[in-house]
Amino acid sequence: MKYSHLPITIQLNKLIDKHAISLHVPGHKNMTIGHLKQLKREMDMTEITGLDDLHHPESIILDSMTEIDKHPDYDAYFLVNGTTSGILAVIQAFSNRDGNYLLSRNVHKSVFHGVDLTRQNAELMPMIKSQTSQHYLQPDFEHISYNEQKLAVITYPNYYGECFDINNSVQSLHQHHIPVLVDEAHGAHFGLPHFPKSALEAGADYVVQSYHKTLPALTMGSVLFIHKDAPLKEEVVRYLAYFQTSSPSYLVMASIELAYQFYKGYESSTFFEKRARFIDVLTQTGFEVKHVDDPLKLLIRYPGYSGYEVQTWFEACEIYTELVDTHQTLLILPLWHEGDSYPFQELLHKIATMKLPLKKDKALKSLPLVLEEGFYSSESLEHTKWIDIELAENKILAKHLIPYPPGIPVFLKGEKISRNMIKLMQYYLEGEGRVEGLNHNKILVKDE
Repeated sequence: MKYSHLPITIQLNKLIDKHAISLHVPGHKNMTIGHLKQLKREMDMTEITGLDDLHHPESIILDSMTEIDKHPDYDAYFLVNGTTSGILAVIQAFSNRDGNYLLSRNVHKSVFHGVDLTRQNAELMPMIKSQTSQHYLQPDFEHISYNEQKLAVITYPNYYGECFDINNSVQSLHQHHIPVLVDEAHGAHFGLPHFPKSALEAGADYVVQSYHKTLPALTMGSVLFIHKDAPLKEEVVRYLAYFQTSSPSYLVMASIELAYQFYKGYESSTFFEKRARFIDVLTQTGFEVKHVDDPLKLLIRYPGYSGYEVQTWFEACEIYTELVDTHQTLLILPLWHEGDSYPFQELLHKIATMKLPLKKDKALKSLPLVLEEGFYSSESLEHTKWIDIELAENKILAKHLIPYPPGIPVFLKGEKISRNMIKLMQYYLEGEGRVEGLNHNKILVKDE
């Protein structure tokens, strides 16, 4: 078939024709993992007789959600608009309660969008930095200023597959009577043998998982788990109908169902066998492999070169990674299993035959993250101006600064700019990545 004036279709077909190898999301890895071949395009239907209504489930959708029984204390709700829709629903449900929201600094931008929709404010927890990835690891619970906050939102695991004691974290917040939403977007596979435990085991009030990221589900297929004793449960369910389409995709819902079937029957020995072989080839080729808590993720480095440069070497071989930064390249492995069609031998061959430059003795700068408490205001700033970063100390930031990857804001609209923040902005300016909100050497601030 000849394509013309179809840029999306053309580019997707190019990648398919090149036999691109996925080390990124979604978890079905170009339809080579899991059971999605059971899906048929003809299943793209609407709420006709014999089907059901996601916003008022009474038959097949209700039965399917009931089958997702990861933990007896939780009810599962399908999300066809991605994890974002579940996050927005929970945040909105708490908007009528007194107090501020309490957020870890490494929450996804959708959390701040949710706070913006409420036109309310949030307090930012002090953070602990990972010595492995150089990124935020977890909130520093010993130094949080508890002030009757109405809802806490924390990220577990972080984007790089690093975990922390989620049980103690949830308990610390519950001791101060603060309900907890855990964004477990990258942990839908948690709970499998030899993988980290899920926040469902820690008693969090709400846990949202992006099934499509690590399990074989279609993109946007996610699940919100609500604890049986969670506050405002009915309000959250009501807002799910606000933040999800009135025409939910049966293909996406069926893929969630199939992904959970895959999860329940998963046997991990094949995965760990192939993972060990893959790591061996990486190290023999010359890469440094950094292990993190989640075996599904690997951080790779090549001495003297940035992650951006490593990414270009992989893409020259039609291998596509999840994200890069100055320090490393992040790989998300497939959940290899018996009978999968993932091109494993081809992957090994391409890496083993890579032509790499000589290594350099060049130390990379440490990432100067902001670790102290902060405050986020959803106030709309009408009068703003662009100023040089060096002149920005004590000014109020008027636009989020969001590095891509991974799309997590490092500085937030409404924050007062400190000298430490300026150092981090300069760090990003020296790098090769893209940062939304940085315009050459200038940032947008409140015009006072």
